[in-house]
Amino acid sequence: MSEVLEGRLVESRISLGPAALSELYEQGYFGRPKGKCLELSLVEAAYLLDRSRIRVLSEEGELDFPALFQRASSLERGFEFRYVVYKDLRERGYYVQPGRPDFRVYPRGGRPGKSPAEFYVLVISERMPLPLEDIMQPVRMAGQMRKRLMLAIVDEESDITFYEAREKSMVGLMQEVEEKGRATLLEDRVVLWEREASRRLHEIGFYGKPVGERLQLSLVESAYLLDRGMLSLMDRSGKELNRESFAARARQIEADFDLKFRVYSDLREKRMVVKTGFKFGSHFRVYKQVHGPEKVPHSDYLVHTLPADHIFLPPVLSRAVRLAHSVRKSMIFAYPLEGEDRLVSYLEIKRLKP
Repeated sequence: MSEVLEGRLVESRISLGPAALSELYEQGYFGRPKGKCLELSLVEAAYLLDRSRIRVLSEEGELDFPALFQRASSLERGFEFRYVVYKDLRERGYYVQPGRPDFRVYPRGGRPGKSPAEFYVLVISERMPLPLEDIMQPVRMAGQMRKRLMLAIVDEESDITFYEAREKSMVGLMQEVEEKGRATLLEDRVVLWEREASRRLHEIGFYGKPVGERLQLSLVESAYLLDRGMLSLMDRSGKELNRESFAARARQIEADFDLKFRVYSDLREKRMVVKTGFKFGSHFRVYKQVHGPEKVPHSDYLVHTLPADHIFLPPVLSRAVRLAHSVRKSMIFAYPLEGEDRLVSYLEIKRLKP
């Protein structure tokens, strides 16, 4: 049995002597060498103390596991959540090292110094409001370093749900359709009256919903076709509506019209089909390609639009991802880039089984 090593708490680290380099670092890749000594983070020290691999001394005397855990929790916000995740990943057989944003995880068979880390890990409490930007910063960092970002959400019973988050490139295969027709804004939707234009727009571009031989269009579909000069639009009184006047009315009907239109327009310009995602609790369901109304496949994505300053609540995030997974779709969150006219970024979040 290995000797129990003695370490000393110094600020928010535990310093151990030279023997720890061979006992802990070279055999288990715990800590970081510092000169001839080994320095452990608080979460590593708590894990090793709980397994009777080390003793921890402080100015007040020796710290048992509860005492160290309480001290660590007062020194590091969110320590208890990180400990739960660190312990879980270690017990799954992964080498785990503290790093940005919380941990680096090496692939099975890999190890520090011999192979690159596979995941960066962001630890989240289910009760922790999570700004979109707090996800996107580590997503971008992971992408730049050619890593994957793991979100580890810890619930109130200390169970962990793992997700992968990444930027998603959205590309479709739909062909362009050129058509023009006369349409009317009714209460909260638009009807295209020309039969041939209705047929071509639906069969080739999969726009709208046929009602008899006429095509019913959503507000965002109508705005997109109006922008492209494919609709002449009027209200029920016969007054002509241009893009600005139509948008003003659409905002009165749908408060988030501008945000939805920006994402809808971007996806259509990427040659994708975009339809309502209401039945799935999201703004859109999106197809890479539809060959015609008689051959409609299952949609590829559920897309929900968000403002750039959106704050996620983890239970809401979990429900959206689980629902998308249950219907065999990918969950995508779309948001406009601040200061960039019309540009949209896409965040994919999916369940992960380490």
